[in-house]
Amino acid sequence: MPIGQLLVEGLAIGACYGLFATAVVIIYKTSEVVNFAQGEMAMFSSFVAFHILSVYHYPFWLAFIMTMIFSILLGVLIEFLFLRPAKHPSILGMIVITLGAEMFLMGLASWKWGAEQQHFALPLDQRVTYEPVSGMVINNWTIAVLVVATVVMLLLYVFFKYTKLGVAMRATQQNKLAAKIMGINTGRIFSFAWGLSSLIGATAGMFFASRAALDPVFMMEPFLRAFAAAVLGGLMSIPGVIIGGGLMGLIENFFGYYWPHWKPIVAFIVIILVLCLRPSGLFARHYVKKV
Repeated sequence: MPIGQLLVEGLAIGACYGLFATAVVIIYKTSEVVNFAQGEMAMFSSFVAFHILSVYHYPFWLAFIMTMIFSILLGVLIEFLFLRPAKHPSILGMIVITLGAEMFLMGLASWKWGAEQQHFALPLDQRVTYEPVSGMVINNWTIAVLVVATVVMLLLYVFFKYTKLGVAMRATQQNKLAAKIMGINTGRIFSFAWGLSSLIGATAGMFFASRAALDPVFMMEPFLRAFAAAVLGGLMSIPGVIIGGGLMGLIENFFGYYWPHWKPIVAFIVIILVLCLRPSGLFARHYVKKV
């Protein structure tokens, strides 16, 4: 496979990792919680889209809109039912809570749709290819994921920079107590962050499902790679996470081509190296709290 093709495919899957990692970072920036249920939230939303398409035979774009609404409600509901009742939990306690939510969603999906792999198709014919440069073949899936990732990043930039709600989310992330004093309803901010995160995660999840197969565990590996991209770019930097996703996709793609046996553990290696050499990530500042 030419190097140009490896670059194209690595950037495409890296954009998908970056998109999904953004969902993880939005919650972490707002509440300092690493949501280990993020993958299963995306998986469950993807199954909802599959159910609407296969059972009710709605047009894809209508099913997509309905799924996006469901994903927002799912994120808000998980925050309200699982996180909010916990009063002043430790970081470990929050991790355990999100792991419990992960197991709950996985079990619910297995009960409802079974463990068999399902075919999930986006309205994109991946057999249609373009060759803008010799040795670089691009299909519709690659174009779609790059466009969607770019649009989401631009919208998030505008949202956090120029809207009152976005500024309130940034203020809550920087100092929760000060945000409360200024009249910001931090409970609603947390719920909105979970809903927004779930929305973006569901979008990325459908891209992953169309590339592979849909089953209750299909998001476990993408979540690990997206988390590695988030750690690489910096958990407090959304632009850094997108760049980290691209780097993660390229690293994984080149390792998978030249050393196929190493591909499954690339994400673990990246996480370990970053945590040892630069814990804050490549593009986030490292803050030390004085006590």
